[in-house]
Amino acid sequence: MTLDLVPLWTILLAFGVFMYVLLDGFDLGVGILFPFAPDDRARDVMMNSVAPIWDGNETWLVFGGLALFAAFPLAFAIVVPAVYFPVLFMLLGLILRGVAFEFRPTAPEHRGLWDGAFFLGSLVATFAQGCVLGKFVQGFAVNGRQYAGTAWDWVDPFVLAVGLGLVFGYWLLGATWLVMKTDGAVQSWARRKARIALFGVLAFIAMVSVWTPLSEARIAARWFSWPNIALLAPVPIVTAAIAWGLWRALAGKRDAAPFLAAMGLFVMCYAGIAISILPYIVRPSITLWEAASAPSSQAFTLIGALFLLPITFMYTGWSYWVFRGKVRSDVGYH
Repeated sequence: MTLDLVPLWTILLAFGVFMYVLLDGFDLGVGILFPFAPDDRARDVMMNSVAPIWDGNETWLVFGGLALFAAFPLAFAIVVPAVYFPVLFMLLGLILRGVAFEFRPTAPEHRGLWDGAFFLGSLVATFAQGCVLGKFVQGFAVNGRQYAGTAWDWVDPFVLAVGLGLVFGYWLLGATWLVMKTDGAVQSWARRKARIALFGVLAFIAMVSVWTPLSEARIAARWFSWPNIALLAPVPIVTAAIAWGLWRALAGKRDAAPFLAAMGLFVMCYAGIAISILPYIVRPSITLWEAASAPSSQAFTLIGALFLLPITFMYTGWSYWVFRGKVRSDVGYH
């Protein structure tokens, strides 16, 4: 009897993608906030808050891409041509942001240029990631085992709306990260920006929650048929409770609670997406098992994944531990 590794690989893939969204999401959010900072000193503090950890966060993006390729090659072959341009824009944005990280502290005479590059790279990468997510939720045109659409099918109102929604989501993560990592005037400014972002996030959560069931009867039946409507009622209820707790935390004096609550909102959104689309990995026609590689291939690559994951956890955790606490403008990235 062959052991079914598809559920395990599904968990690993979902976990890798989610870790990237959470960890790189807040430093992309800091970049989105960059041009709106009160002054240049505040921008120094903002960059110093993410400089020691931003490149390590992107390890999870590599892991997610490799997991999709190794465990679900059919899905990889269909999804990548459909979102080729958003992925290209995302990579270009990440490269531009990385260059800005390196040159901003070493070329003060061109600091304005690199500030703009840091913002633009973060914004483009975030919006592109949101478009990939939106297309993944919307589904793909498939003929047999091949992608049947064009490279521009992602230019769609729903997909673009999800892209904009993720901009607000990363903005919220970035602002609450700054609330946790800074103090004084920068922290007060970050609290105000986080409140604005929270309204945007809730608006897009509501929009997607209505738009998605209306666009597909299968998703509507999963959420609103009996007894599912009772079993899944905790998802919107908990989401609303977290949003209320986040608003109260931003109005109070707590530093870490807003960031934890913002992550909680992402957890609930992630759960809602999973409930809507599983067991399909390429909506609306290809399941996880249909897209999976051979069991022997899954077993072979699983050995490497289970070896690398603890190492990734260790150095990620160590970097966050070493650079814990508040940041200052005079101690930073060089």
